[in-house]
Amino acid sequence: MRLPQALREADDAGAISALTRYYGGSTPVESFTGARFDTWDSTGSRPADTNRFTADDLVAVTFLSVEVPARAAIILLDTRAETFNSLLTALGPDRDLVEERNPWPATWVGWTLWKELTALPGVGPTTASKLLARKRPRLRPIYDSVVADVVGSNRLWEPLRSRLVSEPSLHERLVRLRQEAGLDEAVSALRVFDVIAWMEGKFGPP
Repeated sequence: MRLPQALREADDAGAISALTRYYGGSTPVESFTGARFDTWDSTGSRPADTNRFTADDLVAVTFLSVEVPARAAIILLDTRAETFNSLLTALGPDRDLVEERNPWPATWVGWTLWKELTALPGVGPTTASKLLARKRPRLRPIYDSVVADVVGSNRLWEPLRSRLVSEPSLHERLVRLRQEAGLDEAVSALRVFDVIAWMEGKFGPP
């Protein structure tokens, strides 16, 4: 996979410009709706719900221009909620993707959870990635067709893991960019990558 143009440049100006435009800088009213995805917590229970999909998660993904169909929502939040709770628990706590040093085997619980999400009626890889990124924002990158075009890959999770592990300075740079753009710490390094790639795909390189 290739990096977005802004991350291939030595200068951080283009990446910071993309981030501040997306998140609104000092004027949040002008930000993209996706700027609320990272921190949305209408009930104040998000820290306690790391191993449970909630209605807030379903609302948050709408900020990224996708919706979980009604039948899928019922399965996710009610009829098979315990299955998804168990898988999230088995996946373990959130951690930075760069810490996953080795490729995951086919039996890894993360792949099982991924298959279960994409098997929900009307839920494809884009929506599944956004749902999983709500629960493990430091571990799961967001995927959509715009980002796929920019990075030149229809797969993202494993290719990005491999790139971060082989190039740890990339993770460090993403964290630094978040800080320099003045973003909330809830915005993960992976989300910084996503926003930079998405902005390039929508509006062109900086």
